[in-house]
Amino acid sequence: MGRASRRRWAEMLSSKEKSETRRLPMMPVRDVVIFPHMMTPFVVGRESSVRALEEALATDKKIFLATQHDATVDEPRPDEIYQVGTIVNIVQSLRLPDGNIKVLVEGLERARIVSVTDEEGFFRAVVRTFQFKIETGPQLDALIARVTSLFEQYVKLSQNVNYETMVAAIRVDDPGRLADTVAANLQLTIEEKQELLEIFDPIDRLNRIADMLDIEIEKLNVDRAIQGRVKRQMERAQKEYYLNEKIKAIQKELGRGEKSEIDELKKKIEAAGMTKDAYEKAMAELRRLENMPPMSAESTVSRNYLEWLLAVPWKQRTREIRDLKYAEKVLDEDHYGLEKVKERILEFLAVRRLVKQPKGSILCFVGPPGVGKTSLGMSIARATGRKFVRLSLGGVRDEAEIRGHRRTYIGALPGQIIQMMRKAGTRNPVFMLDEVDKMSMDFRGDPSAALLEVLDPEQNYMFMDHYLDVEYDLSQVFFICTANVLHTVPPALQDRMEVIRLSGYTEPEKLEIAKRFLVPKQMKQSGLKPEMVEFTEEGLLRIIRYYTREAGVRNLEREIGNICRKVARAVVNARSSKQRQDVPKVLVDAEAVARYLGPEKFRDLEAEKRNEIGAAVGLAWTEVGGQLLTTEAIIMDGKGKLITTGKLGDVMQESAQAAMSYIRSRAQMLGLPRDFYRHIDIHVHVPEGAIPKDGPSAGITIATAIVSALTKVPVRGDVAMTGEITLRGKVLPIGGLKEKLLAAHRHGILEAVLPRGNEKDLPDIPENVRNQMKLHFVESMDEVLKIALERELPAVPLPAPSPVDVVVQAGEEALH
Repeated sequence: MGRASRRRWAEMLSSKEKSETRRLPMMPVRDVVIFPHMMTPFVVGRESSVRALEEALATDKKIFLATQHDATVDEPRPDEIYQVGTIVNIVQSLRLPDGNIKVLVEGLERARIVSVTDEEGFFRAVVRTFQFKIETGPQLDALIARVTSLFEQYVKLSQNVNYETMVAAIRVDDPGRLADTVAANLQLTIEEKQELLEIFDPIDRLNRIADMLDIEIEKLNVDRAIQGRVKRQMERAQKEYYLNEKIKAIQKELGRGEKSEIDELKKKIEAAGMTKDAYEKAMAELRRLENMPPMSAESTVSRNYLEWLLAVPWKQRTREIRDLKYAEKVLDEDHYGLEKVKERILEFLAVRRLVKQPKGSILCFVGPPGVGKTSLGMSIARATGRKFVRLSLGGVRDEAEIRGHRRTYIGALPGQIIQMMRKAGTRNPVFMLDEVDKMSMDFRGDPSAALLEVLDPEQNYMFMDHYLDVEYDLSQVFFICTANVLHTVPPALQDRMEVIRLSGYTEPEKLEIAKRFLVPKQMKQSGLKPEMVEFTEEGLLRIIRYYTREAGVRNLEREIGNICRKVARAVVNARSSKQRQDVPKVLVDAEAVARYLGPEKFRDLEAEKRNEIGAAVGLAWTEVGGQLLTTEAIIMDGKGKLITTGKLGDVMQESAQAAMSYIRSRAQMLGLPRDFYRHIDIHVHVPEGAIPKDGPSAGITIATAIVSALTKVPVRGDVAMTGEITLRGKVLPIGGLKEKLLAAHRHGILEAVLPRGNEKDLPDIPENVRNQMKLHFVESMDEVLKIALERELPAVPLPAPSPVDVVVQAGEEALH
């Protein structure tokens, strides 16, 4: 039936009987359309609305409610309010603590605005109501039955209307009331509900509601069909899966398809700049993903794999700065000293400037903690304009940490190399592998073996990660490794790196580093300004000498920070007590250091430079730099045993045995009886017995201490020594000379006995240390004893033994 014919039919059923004009307070409402016969609660908060409500409550509790066009407008004008609204009766009202009023209203009848005036801060409207006379008959009954049947279908399909509401709507005899009850319970927009409210004729309203019910039922049927299709596809229904599938099914119903994600991935793959092998693998995986059920576990694995392939930088590069002057400036700004290290770095950068397509450089910084290995890598990144990423290898013992897991494992991920490349976002970052000497191995593999491929310029252009399973080019990466020691790094891995050694700092270098870097940094962290505190050179030197003993500057920085915090507290207390902002500058001199840091942590070694019998000062190398190692020897009655204590390693114990054998062979030259050892025991001890010690470089120190104990000639306390001893008394070269001499210089010992074979290492020693120290290079133990002992040993020739003594001695030796 057409709309025009239905209107003629409605005119036959109903006709306008009369109209009436009323003058009522008017209140605009938002986001709701109130129909007659409808009970509606809402909160009134606007001042004008509160006044209109109070006016209505003061009279007959009748008020006219009309919906405003735009709900965001706080104070709408009359032309911004719909012209048709509802006269309501205020059933209940309750004033809330915040000043708002909660009301419950009942719709009485619809009305049209005739005019609106603004009275005392609220609207008052003249409205006209209309009364219609409805003629009953078969046609009206059929229309009511149709609307009732359609609404019953709607209630069955919809989850938003309860059964009681449906029964109440069906039992209404008045066509107008039936139309309003159904309209109020339909899920319609504000505009659609306002359209129904503006239809005064009940028959027209029922016809329009019937049309709307047809449309809504069709929508609900489509939704139910979609819901049924989705449920059949899902074996294990979960809420998230259900919602995703429902959205996809809606898109399919609308003809939009499901290939948007696949197309997007395809575009990204084509634009990523992958290698041919990686591109083919990515496209093959994309085709597999397209044919998989969207919610299957395999599709999640494939999607994650494609996301990782796209996340890794394939063609993105950082433009490298190759200006040597700028690089030198950056290195000087960030680090003081380390001249040879900086020189080596600048040489590398110079080569990269001359070669058009250089391979990635692989450096290894080796040195004690706190000398600036990690920060030096960051400076290189800043000097070259590259991105910087750092991977700590300390404690790593799984080969999969480097190469990743294969995709067959649940939760598999690429290795840390690929993850760090993704973090860098560029093919040519500065990549720091920190603490490469702290790796270990177990049943899961050897990560250091996996690094062989990463750090080999001839192989890393085709690095294969187990997860990606495609070749990835690492040849443009500037790798920098750091380590405290090299003996724990496998030789094959050492062979792939250019080793640059960073030794400890001298006292002048520490002083300069403290003034340039450490003091300003700690002052800033403590909130101090230059006008608040000043560190003198004497104060800094006292911290260096008596509160720290290290190759680097970490403990020095820690002690400076400790003083800065104490000064900050004193400044705050002074400001609080004096009620003023300007307080006297705190001067941190030698006396102030003792006051802030307490008793000295290290004794003044000047007092220990005494000449003692059986005590020699040796030099040792440790992971944190050089160190003094006092060796003690005493003689006791016994049966010729050599006792060694101090947690000495096998090599060091063998050095003591070699020293003892040398002394026995040279007994006559040393003024000792040939059988001096038969009725004595010799005990050699190296203090700090809880610390393991090993190595051959203490050989001449042990020999000197034993000779001193046997001959009762004191050893000079102002001479340090290091060197390996042979059975013939030869002194062989040792390693770590620079660290050992720095330790001696740091402790105030300015004379040292060294192997002749280490004379070639002198250029590595800082010039100020070489100038201040007196170095003796020796080839034999005899030379050592001449320098180290307080006085030269007299040669005491023994009398020739009688024939009887010879026979007895031979028999005793054979028996022994």
